[in-house]
Amino acid sequence: MTRLTLKPDSLSFSLHGAATAVAAVGRGTALPQALAQVFAKTDAAPQARGAIQDIAYCCLRHLGCAEALLSAMTPRHVEPPTLHALLCCALALLIDVDDSDNPRYNAFTVVDQAVTAAASDNSMARAKGMANAVLRRFLRERDTLLQQVARDPVAQWNYPAWWIRNAQSAYPNDWQTILRAGNAAPPLTLRVNRRKTTVDDYLALLADAGIAATRIGIGADAIRLTQPIPVHRIPGFDDGMASVQDAAAQLATPLLDLRDGMRVLDACAAPGGKSGHILEAADVDLWALDSDARRLQRITENLQRLQLRATLLAGDASQRDWWDGQPFDRILADVPCTASGIVRRHPDIRWLRRKEDATQLSSISTKILDNLWQMLKPDGKLLFVTCSLWPQESERQAAAFAQRNNATRLPAPGQLLPVSDGQQDHDGLFYALFQRTA
Repeated sequence: MTRLTLKPDSLSFSLHGAATAVAAVGRGTALPQALAQVFAKTDAAPQARGAIQDIAYCCLRHLGCAEALLSAMTPRHVEPPTLHALLCCALALLIDVDDSDNPRYNAFTVVDQAVTAAASDNSMARAKGMANAVLRRFLRERDTLLQQVARDPVAQWNYPAWWIRNAQSAYPNDWQTILRAGNAAPPLTLRVNRRKTTVDDYLALLADAGIAATRIGIGADAIRLTQPIPVHRIPGFDDGMASVQDAAAQLATPLLDLRDGMRVLDACAAPGGKSGHILEAADVDLWALDSDARRLQRITENLQRLQLRATLLAGDASQRDWWDGQPFDRILADVPCTASGIVRRHPDIRWLRRKEDATQLSSISTKILDNLWQMLKPDGKLLFVTCSLWPQESERQAAAFAQRNNATRLPAPGQLLPVSDGQQDHDGLFYALFQRTA
């Protein structure tokens, strides 16, 4: 990937790797896949991989501002794309340096190491002087440049213009809070496995290990670590005592009102967080369905760690070729969507999505919901879940579904807006619960 001049434990190495991933996102690749491609081409240690990932995520959270700054300081679009991405990564870190009470890197170190990264790559080496000049100019004129680009909403909020307009239209009183929450780094939230321990006992276990954690305001089994740590360092994690799951996502299982012996379908189930929670809550016959057979392996790994079992199926939830004809007591339909409510965890989503995606995905979700409804027992319940903020994919979809199918709508949270302030720290999800009349 780079010349041997970059040491794997150096910031220049991490900047180059992050820039390669960010450039791939610019070509339409999701960030997790882009990072996996970078890691496959390097022998980086876990610490270096973590640094590459952190820088890439930081860049995408500041991309609107970084690109505006780059345009203000250069007469033309920067090429090649990896150089453009490298400068955006460096500018994002420099923005972060002064915005953070505990900056990860010294500003002059960032500049030096970004120039070193450019010099190490044949495609960028000739532009190292330009890279040095641009980044040093930003250090000299930081406040003026930031004030200049802040006139552009994309630079101010770090979202595409259409996304900002959508938020303003859907939530005229809350759109600023929503956008800020989406730019915050997400917490590491755990779901305590009630089959193995209690929340209080698990909090005590963490405290004994010197790990600070608190309860979350929603989700009876949810706790948040004060500082994220690798999962292998979390006490009891490998033994299934806890799982990583956002607090808002933990509301799904209680809403299903499960009882032992029920036949339950988790549609669109990968990576299996909700499947695990269902099986922790009750002894049910769970079917976990996903359209991508490769993603079923994630469910298998999660359930093995929890020492739980389910019937795993590869199939399209909008079709019936995978179904045995026996109706379900409960169906969880976590349908495909734009994922606009989880951008703090996946900052690439905002740059990869297009405004028209909501229409296309809503059409797919409509087919899935109508198909699954026919598989529900009389008096059975279907829980419709989406991690979108756009009403077209959430409330409007729920209302139209109820009308089409004469479904009884039961109490459920509806639209949960993303929140990033202490106890109420969760993603943006939507819940609608329906019961089929006999």
